[in-house]
Amino acid sequence: MNKSNRTVALAAIAVASILVACAESPTGRKQFMLFSPDAGQMNKMGAVAFDDLKKKQKTNTDPALNRYVECVSNALLAVLPGDEGKGWEIKVFEDDTPNAFALPGKKIGVHTGILKVATTQSELATVIGHEIGHVEAHHSAERLSQQTAASGALAVAAIIAGTSDNTQQAVVMGALGAGVTYGVLMPFSRTQESEADTIGLRYMAQAGFNPDESVTLWQNMAAFSKDKPPEFLSTHPSDQTRMSALNRQLLAAEDTAQEAHAAGRRPNCKR
Repeated sequence: MNKSNRTVALAAIAVASILVACAESPTGRKQFMLFSPDAGQMNKMGAVAFDDLKKKQKTNTDPALNRYVECVSNALLAVLPGDEGKGWEIKVFEDDTPNAFALPGKKIGVHTGILKVATTQSELATVIGHEIGHVEAHHSAERLSQQTAASGALAVAAIIAGTSDNTQQAVVMGALGAGVTYGVLMPFSRTQESEADTIGLRYMAQAGFNPDESVTLWQNMAAFSKDKPPEFLSTHPSDQTRMSALNRQLLAAEDTAQEAHAAGRRPNCKR
């Protein structure tokens, strides 16, 4: 990165830090932000990560499976406010790990392995809704802001300026949520994970999926991942903690789902 590009990129980050240091998530939680989610920086980095993933990982070509994943995803995206749900790219990756992800720039990736755990449309909606929740709450921007504040802005500036090396790219993409491919895994915090659960439950209920199956999904996950470390060793809430939190929100979510059904929102996604 030459001196001129570095100066411009760092200046942009400095301005962003003044303008966006105080933000608020969809649940009302105060967030520390050095990057404006609406300024295009995060979207550019998310698009770069997603394009690279498509080059490195095999995508699934089964039309029925892709239609199923798109049906669930599109039902969730339809309830996002304004134009937020428009223009998303959805890909199914051939990967046995039970995972899915969403990136800034309106990108959704679903591993074929998650379908061994999320066995119904509502269970899959729980997973995808959670991942969309991370994007809508700007968790990647928040996490990248924390990383930048802790270790300096040069790696992020290099990505923005399009002159990053492999090490810089790995760090930034790991912060975005693409760490499995780039080798630098930076998990979302427990607060962010719990918040994404809440937002995802809201979306799936508004879309007309069965909120009760959000708990079933984590029961399946607990059975599938018996050897996971205890909660205090992980940034992710334990499966039991997640189920307890979701159970406390089910009554309101069920009412929301009933309202969605009355309005004609009743997904019928089939594999």
